[in-house]
Amino acid sequence: MLKKLALSALLLSLASSALAELTVIVNPANSSNLDSKTVQRIFLGKDKKYADGSESVPVNQSADSSIRQDFDDSILGRSTSQVSAYWSKLVFTGKGIPPKEVMSDAEVIELVSQNPSVIGYVDSSSVTDAVKVVNL
Repeated sequence: MLKKLALSALLLSLASSALAELTVIVNPANSSNLDSKTVQRIFLGKDKKYADGSESVPVNQSADSSIRQDFDDSILGRSTSQVSAYWSKLVFTGKGIPPKEVMSDAEVIELVSQNPSVIGYVDSSSVTDAVKVVNL
């Protein structure tokens, strides 16, 4: 009975994480056209500005969150540990500072809604009208 309960809990947690849909968001005032390659370059510190010349400020979720792992895999094309190693090297050599990390979708939405330069990602179910969805 205990094994069945544990298996059920595991399957339920896998199903809920599988249902999460990653959505990249920006401030509604941001009129830049963004594609997945541009978002990737911004989050890897390779581009520090949007196409219109305005500053880009990426915001990551915590490394242990499933949405961060989805983002790293699907947008950055690397595992979260590979992304951490990438940033460690840049920090060590003085060539970069990783994006700020926050703990929740709500924090990302708050930062994005308050600053036209900020770009982040959340679960699509968390999106509000305070932000604009980037269609990748």
